[in-house]
Amino acid sequence: MSKQEVVEKHQPIRDGDHIPTGKKIILGMQHTFTMFGATVLVPLITGIDISVALFMAGVGTLLFHFLTKNKIPVFLGSSFAFIAPMLMVSEMYGIPYVQGGIVVAGLTYVIIAGLVYFFGHEKIVEYFPPIVTGPIIMVIGLKLAPTAIDMASQNWLLAVVSLLIVIGVSIYAKGFFQVLPVLFGLVGGYIFAAITGNINFTPVTEAALFGLPNFTFPKFNLESIMIIAPIAVATVVEHIGNILVVGTTVEDDFIESPGLHRTLLGDGLATSLSAFFGGPANTTYAENTGVLALTKIYHPVIMRIAAVFAIILGVMPKLGAVISTIPSSIVGGISIVLFGMIASVGSRSLVENKVDFTSSKNLIIAAVIFVLGLGGAVLPVKLGAVSFTIEGMALAAIVGIILNKVLPKE
Repeated sequence: MSKQEVVEKHQPIRDGDHIPTGKKIILGMQHTFTMFGATVLVPLITGIDISVALFMAGVGTLLFHFLTKNKIPVFLGSSFAFIAPMLMVSEMYGIPYVQGGIVVAGLTYVIIAGLVYFFGHEKIVEYFPPIVTGPIIMVIGLKLAPTAIDMASQNWLLAVVSLLIVIGVSIYAKGFFQVLPVLFGLVGGYIFAAITGNINFTPVTEAALFGLPNFTFPKFNLESIMIIAPIAVATVVEHIGNILVVGTTVEDDFIESPGLHRTLLGDGLATSLSAFFGGPANTTYAENTGVLALTKIYHPVIMRIAAVFAIILGVMPKLGAVISTIPSSIVGGISIVLFGMIASVGSRSLVENKVDFTSSKNLIIAAVIFVLGLGGAVLPVKLGAVSFTIEGMALAAIVGIILNKVLPKE
């Protein structure tokens, strides 16, 4: 099979496989649509400039790819983990001090990356056997399920139409079209929404065609740093989980190569750079990982093209406004498949690694990870003047790691 034919036969496409330039652009656009909703939601909640968030997401993704030797197909978008402390510091001191706290949080990643490089990633990986990583991956997907349903429930008709288009394209389309289910779902759902009068075009007419993002610079004080920076302790665990998800999805070991120290360095510096110019913290996006699982297009260059589109959206408010008019119910309908795909990858990992669920130890570890990860458990931590919370996937991962180490095999 020639490299040109591999796209047409819908085989997994990896770094080194040939994809025509026009098809690369379309595939990159698909990932841009996928990340847009979540990436702009964080600045909408926290008061950060949306154009800055988009611009810095693109820049941060390119920086991450450069630092990880262009090997990992990920997109870095706005992180939700920092929202609560961002709102707190914003109310107390203002947005510039929020930026300062996030800059330091990103540098915390850099310090941890140095420790991983010095002591070796093996010390980290041994804490993440399949019985821990499989349920964690499933939690990442299932934790997002309510978000998909909340968005879809705003207009179930649009959600179902978009969902059916995604399913139909995935199963029945031929050739290159088969790897564009998300793009077809978005465009088809959008056309249907426009025909049925469910789109408000006012933001498009009001938005300027060109405009530089409103960059701002950070300010620092100890209290804002101590409120925001400790969140990095939890998000580092989340980062490791996300890198494992991507590796499991594309059947590659990115912890080994390019190395966990590089992924931590890339994520941390992207976060610090984003915050330095007024953007939110960045993180690898599960939404885009869902697209990888659905399309089997694993070529990292596609994510870099998506990053370029994000930068363009940051300096062309009118294009961003067009995407912002996509009803969230359409995104919700498509996300039903994308988030479910992530959970399915986790279950596939358990099956492929032949995890023995007749073992009480394995049953207990999986059970605790599921309930803590999905049940909304929150662990408050107070160390002197420093206080923060560990919750969701990070809490589930930490407890799962501890149980795997302390519980006897039998």
